[in-house]
Amino acid sequence: MNTYLQANRELWDGWAGFHPQSDFYNMEAFRNGASSLMEPELQALQPVAGKSLLHLQCHFGQDTLSWARLGAQATGVDFSGKAIATARSLAEDMSLPARFVQSDVLALDLEETFDIVFTSYGVLTWLPDIKRWGEVVARHLKPGGTFFIAEFHPGLMMFDFDTGKYACSYFGTEAPSFAEEVVGSYANPEEGTTRMEYTWNYSISEVINALMGQGLRLKAFEEYPASPFDCFPNMKPRQDGWFECAPLVGAPHLFTLLMRKPG
Repeated sequence: MNTYLQANRELWDGWAGFHPQSDFYNMEAFRNGASSLMEPELQALQPVAGKSLLHLQCHFGQDTLSWARLGAQATGVDFSGKAIATARSLAEDMSLPARFVQSDVLALDLEETFDIVFTSYGVLTWLPDIKRWGEVVARHLKPGGTFFIAEFHPGLMMFDFDTGKYACSYFGTEAPSFAEEVVGSYANPEEGTTRMEYTWNYSISEVINALMGQGLRLKAFEEYPASPFDCFPNMKPRQDGWFECAPLVGAPHLFTLLMRKPG
């Protein structure tokens, strides 16, 4: 296992230990029936009842279980053993028929295909090989199947959230775009533990081409000026309940892709 993957797995194992107790994930509301899914994915993919759905980089399973509540035959995948153990426990406790698999997404080969492959919000930045990721997505889609991603915009991620100044290339590089120590996490900066993370930035065209290169066809592409999550420094709420980074108002914050595999 390479240094980057090992460090990032240790990071996410650590985060999985306290994220379910954080206000950010609001597990009390979730256990009482609230969905963790956001408007972009709900509008793009519903109805999902009776459809098989593969959720890549599922963390501890909230979104996977939310899809299961809507009737999807849901499978969640994550490389963190701690996160997958928590997800399996939640599924059992809540009597939801979701399956969870521990795997590095770039090594995933389930030898089955799905009606929907879904991934969202802070996922691509952990992948050192975007073309390999595109292969994994395409391999797990049925002919006629749908792929959907909602992701933070690389045009936002190239700037520093505190100063608004340029911080990294918009385009992907072989080496990580960022190698830095983080204290706590986006869900709870006050947790206090310092961990190392390695992340990558990819342009929109690099993401689309990784998927189109595997034969997927682009059906819809959207960009948004705000984020549904208050997960970065200096975020301020808007009247619509979404958030924007104060030094970067007007910058694209989110993008979505809807793609299909030819039938």
